[in-house]
Amino acid sequence: MSQGIDMIGLYVRDQDESLAFYVEKLGFRVHTDARNGDYRWLTVQHPDQPNFQLGLFIPSAPVVDAATAQTLREIVSKGAMPPLVLRVDDVRAAYDRMRNRGVEFTQEPIERYGNVDASFRDPSGNGWKLVQSRS
Repeated sequence: MSQGIDMIGLYVRDQDESLAFYVEKLGFRVHTDARNGDYRWLTVQHPDQPNFQLGLFIPSAPVVDAATAQTLREIVSKGAMPPLVLRVDDVRAAYDRMRNRGVEFTQEPIERYGNVDASFRDPSGNGWKLVQSRS
């Protein structure tokens, strides 16, 4: 039997906006887009990681109550959640490609800690680190 993490979820303010960002600007693919009433299960995956999904979820019932949902939306929009890491072969090339697609970076590529990284946020405020793979 195989075990491991195959999906992690992010809270987003608008699933359609987030879907467009992750697919059109970051190059992810839709894995699952299913509805159950008002609830939408939406996941994407990086083309080089077909066994891992990133869930794009709205904080709402039945998972959390209305007050908690509002608090979560505010926290995410301020960039207060821990960053996710997107590993690439060449940060500077990925930075240029992503900027040309409209990704807004909060930090340009910088060399530090023996590596190169850059930072950006998705439309909901979730932080990302773009990190260069070590050779």
